[in-house]
Amino acid sequence: MIDSNSNLRTETIETRHLKVFVAVYKHRSFTKAAELLHTSQPTVSEHIHNLESRLDCRLFDRLGRSILPTLEAQLLYPRALAILEDLRRLEDELNATGKGVAGELIIGASTIPGEYLIPRLASSFKARYPGVSFEIRIGDSAGIVDSVADNDLLIGIVGARIPSRKVNYQPFIEDELILIAAADADIPETIDVSGLVALPFLMREEGSGTRKNIEAFLAKKDLGIEHLKICATLGSSTAIKESVKAGLGVSIISRLAVHDELQGCLVKEIRIKGMTMKRSFFIISAPKRSLPNHYRLFLHRLLEERRL
Repeated sequence: MIDSNSNLRTETIETRHLKVFVAVYKHRSFTKAAELLHTSQPTVSEHIHNLESRLDCRLFDRLGRSILPTLEAQLLYPRALAILEDLRRLEDELNATGKGVAGELIIGASTIPGEYLIPRLASSFKARYPGVSFEIRIGDSAGIVDSVADNDLLIGIVGARIPSRKVNYQPFIEDELILIAAADADIPETIDVSGLVALPFLMREEGSGTRKNIEAFLAKKDLGIEHLKICATLGSSTAIKESVKAGLGVSIISRLAVHDELQGCLVKEIRIKGMTMKRSFFIISAPKRSLPNHYRLFLHRLLEERRL
């Protein structure tokens, strides 16, 4: 005789519960799972509790601030991955049968491409394929690379090539880093490299692609971050721009990020003799993941932009 309560529990397992479970299992953290899924920790805890109730077993042992998966969780994890992958493939196949291009595109990006490049490309892509929706997850380059390597993201765009055997890099477009100051700052229009050490500097956070590129360019001139007078470390290009405009200090930033401010004379560019800082953005993906149809089409759109 079939236990009707057990049957009910099986029938009511939801895809979102499995997604949350996979994130918690993979990162051994409710907090990290919540960050990756862009939800709250209580919501993640609720999903896990509901899944445990439906399966009538404990999936994680809570050991103070850490958690450990139980034997039941170890059995569930590969099957949950397979179920989610099968559903993704089914969605892709259905979209390719003539119903048009549709589905959610989750793109990871470091700050500059996430704020200044992808929104424009997403807009033109959606105009062509209205059934597609976008989620743009912005983080530092190191975090986006980790998310692609961990299969939390299928595609990302970053501003630094961070070594990883689990990620493929394709050159995207070129950018230039420039030194900027407040429009009324008493700084010459051109300075020597040695003059950088006398200026109050605003720097991006550890893990930022912009910061990694700055470190690399300075190293070519036998300078390190430790030689600069860093008066603030900030977590976004917007924060850098606002602080420069307010006169807090100078900073090296993407020309793309300050295009409007330069045009409006809200900041000014300070040229550094003998120093040009060009860098590339990269499209990243996991080599062993197959892309759904709408992801493949968007990747093609990115590569088209590269050729323009």
